[in-house]
Amino acid sequence: MSAAGQGRGTAVLAVLGELVVDLIPVPGADTGPGGTAPQYVARPGGNALNVAVAAGRLGTPVRLLSRLGTGPLAANLRRHAELSGVDPAGFVPADEPVSLAVVGLASDGSADYGFHVAGAADWRWTDAELDRVLPQGTALLHVGSISSWTAPGSEAIARLVERLAAAGSALVSVDPNIRPALAEGPAARLIGNTGDEVRARLDRLLAAADVVKVSAEDLAWLEPGTDDLDDAARRWAARGPALLVLTDGGSPLRIARPGRDLLHRAPPRVAVADTVGAGDSLAAGLFSGLLARGVTSRQALAELPDADLVAVVDDAALVAALNCTRVGADPPTRAELDAARRERATR
Repeated sequence: MSAAGQGRGTAVLAVLGELVVDLIPVPGADTGPGGTAPQYVARPGGNALNVAVAAGRLGTPVRLLSRLGTGPLAANLRRHAELSGVDPAGFVPADEPVSLAVVGLASDGSADYGFHVAGAADWRWTDAELDRVLPQGTALLHVGSISSWTAPGSEAIARLVERLAAAGSALVSVDPNIRPALAEGPAARLIGNTGDEVRARLDRLLAAADVVKVSAEDLAWLEPGTDDLDDAARRWAARGPALLVLTDGGSPLRIARPGRDLLHRAPPRVAVADTVGAGDSLAAGLFSGLLARGVTSRQALAELPDADLVAVVDDAALVAALNCTRVGADPPTRAELDAARRERATR
């Protein structure tokens, strides 16, 4: 969709964050003595790109706000977004390199990451850049993951979030999407992060958020020792968001809203190829469902009946499940989601 088209009353999802090239291992393709030279496929990734692509495939008007770094894979990242219907007018050309993640996959499909991001383009947002690329008609701004809690760009992101929250002009969504190696420890120090600073930056964003998606893995880092996820969901909902969605892998999701009963929803059971991009796909499904129902303000979100919210979350969980049936972050189209929903209804 063109930037001009976004200026004529269309409710737009704006997704702000990093671009990452994921190097995903090819099963059984190791070469060299003793399999010491594994083969990888370079796939477009990163929380923001994955969310925007998933939303675009679902037919939601979406602009991705990302700093597009240098290197031979930058064009692939941009093309990946465009092919999924994402408005590319939010890309800011940057002189720094593109971020890289080397992915390891366990036997159950769960992913581990090794990051090569020092000096990357993603962490250097300025106020002027954000003002230039934020689309007119933004109904929901989603921020999260590494760029939202890594300086110096995290400061500009926080100021934008606080400005939108104060104006009430758009819903604000936050997903911590913690990557522990980049939040605390030796690798984190290379990009200027400490655990205390990351938690403080996230607290600032969460204080302005209308929607929060957080995973049990995030909580394990943010609140070590947390073992009662029901209690955690209620506590996080009481911090101020109008909606809290807590994911726990293949276990039931928790849906919490202030003054409402805590809800649990079991995600669909599928044959898992891997879980790369699962949480991002769920977030995109959530945003697409809310915007499709005209939920573009905090009041509208607070007034959304439980039955309607559950339907949105169930669809979002199905989007995530379908993504998990394919290698890498490869979310479904609207047609694929509709077909899967019809198939489940006939069982």
